[in-house]
Amino acid sequence: MSLVGNLEDLGLGEILQIVSLSRKSGVLTLHSRGREGRVVFRLGQVIGASSSALNANLGELLIRKGVIDLSLLREALIRQDEGEFTERLGLILIRHYNVPPESIENVVREQIEGVVYSLFAWAEGTFDFELNEDVEAIDDAKIDPLQFMLQQGVNPQFLAMEGSRLADEKRHRGEQDDIVEEEGAPDEVNVDFAFDLLRGPEPCETSADSLPPPGRPLVMVDDDPVMRETLAAVLEGDGYQVTPFEKAEETLIGIDTLYRDGVRPTLLIDLIMPKMDGTGVLGGLELLELVHNNFPDLPVLAMADYHSADAERRVVGYGYTHIMKPRRGEADSGSVEEEFRPTLLAALQRVEAGEKPPEWSAGVNIADELRLEMGEDLGPMTDMVVQSTGISHLRGMLEELNNPSLGGGIILLVLRFASEFMNRAVVFMVKKEEIAGLGQFGMQDESGDPNDHVRRLKVSRHEPSLFTQVLESRLPAKVIPGDSQADSRILRELGGGKPAEVFLGPIISEGKVVAVLYGDNLAGQDPIGDTEALEIFLSQAGLAMEKALLQRRLRGNIQEEP
Repeated sequence: MSLVGNLEDLGLGEILQIVSLSRKSGVLTLHSRGREGRVVFRLGQVIGASSSALNANLGELLIRKGVIDLSLLREALIRQDEGEFTERLGLILIRHYNVPPESIENVVREQIEGVVYSLFAWAEGTFDFELNEDVEAIDDAKIDPLQFMLQQGVNPQFLAMEGSRLADEKRHRGEQDDIVEEEGAPDEVNVDFAFDLLRGPEPCETSADSLPPPGRPLVMVDDDPVMRETLAAVLEGDGYQVTPFEKAEETLIGIDTLYRDGVRPTLLIDLIMPKMDGTGVLGGLELLELVHNNFPDLPVLAMADYHSADAERRVVGYGYTHIMKPRRGEADSGSVEEEFRPTLLAALQRVEAGEKPPEWSAGVNIADELRLEMGEDLGPMTDMVVQSTGISHLRGMLEELNNPSLGGGIILLVLRFASEFMNRAVVFMVKKEEIAGLGQFGMQDESGDPNDHVRRLKVSRHEPSLFTQVLESRLPAKVIPGDSQADSRILRELGGGKPAEVFLGPIISEGKVVAVLYGDNLAGQDPIGDTEALEIFLSQAGLAMEKALLQRRLRGNIQEEP
């Protein structure tokens, strides 16, 4: 798991909660108005924090608290210098001068809390959480302002809630939106109240007669707004109290908030959405892992609009049920109410009753087996729609592509539409010297995340390969893989096997091939079929990239004008 984004979109309290629930180790770095803040995590707990806006160091804090005196500090600093800063100051004081560890930990804990509270004031800027299991080696001892890492750590959710309490106290007193810190803590202002979301609305006195019927609580996440609204309306009509979300990170926070309030909702999770760092297409699978680790007692139903053997295997491995939902563009056709509703309600009843899904088998599609068992006629969807031209879906996909709020989701849409034509696909980014994997669907990687595996796949642009013809002609093509060294390496890295046919579609922006879509029908050997609609979509995707780039440049010029 990784997180990258803007503080305007995701507040610090929400970020702390996500890292806490994921139990990851690493460093959260924030940048705002020329300042840099860092929060260090070990297994989801905060063990260190620093801010370029603060000048306090461990030695000064220990003297201020009366733990050590100036002469002892000088002696310890000399020892640290002579040792070429291979030890942190806190450890030197403990190991060589018998300073009680708990005394240092108490001071450092207070300082961490103060630093983190000060970072809540950074309501604008960027953040980046980088995974790193070896957190002890993150900071150089000479520049680390705290010079000490907590062993037990501070609970991030405590930090968020305590910050909310301090902010509430200031607001109730009618004072400015700053936080009065304890002695030695920073004096940052303008606390970001986005993390008030963690607390929920204030309770109010209401008579029992005026309360709405409780309904069965259900949390749903789907990044398609039309599908999300349609499903929410259907489920509410069947007695569910639906809390819908668009993004995985928002959903995780919503689940945790309800859970801590004693509510045990059913979860309906769309597998096909961006991951929390904006990459990949199986963000729902990332969310499922976090739910499985943190809320194992909640009933969960996963859904997707195309088959992925690797995703379905992992869903069943977590003990969850998986069903197929209508494809994009079908939400207004009546299929949700007339066809999908019975399947959805039957599957929800199964998971709420605690029934376990059948064991996954590489030769059986679990989703289709469940749908058949529920009495649904799969019709043409039993086979992959590779024989379909996709024209019926092209119009809806083009409307999504031209959505101004799409942002960086163009590659995600390319992969979604490619799923109409082939069993698996990879988007490769074309750079000056190499061709590198960017995103995928349908790939299997027994040893880890297939998205990470694909991103490590690189081919020299100057080496003869599958991509040579497309890069030179800038036209889509269906080719038979050759026996060149590069082709053999590409197919081996994609999981082995030699497909009977490969589709290669260029994405052209500003006259250059900036990406190539690779697709095949492994594990089978079926022909890919008519790709006319996909080729049209790829050409429009390139134009959408040009438009987005032009808008970004125009915004930059406007900001630079006096």
